[in-house]
Amino acid sequence: MPSSHVNNWRLGSLMKCPYCDADLPSRECPECHERIPLEGRFCAHCGAEVPQRDAAESDEEGIDFTKRILCSDGTCIGVINEDGLCSECGKPYSGKAE
Repeated sequence: MPSSHVNNWRLGSLMKCPYCDADLPSRECPECHERIPLEGRFCAHCGAEVPQRDAAESDEEGIDFTKRILCSDGTCIGVINEDGLCSECGKPYSGKAE
């Protein structure tokens, strides 16, 4: 890993890809309210144990497949979420397939 990526990681850029700087899926810690990885079990900031999402909270629950917007990456199978990001790769929706 190039040193610039290591430095970014150490500076607390936990929610960015260390290689392409894309936003990674995240959620809020219920204790300190910092952003943590979506599937993280513990908060990297305060150490609190974070409840795991159950099947009812799955990203695929509630998706209306007739109105879904597919990732514009062209090679990804993800669906654009309500934040405008791909559910699989995290890329923002560009409006056109690459």
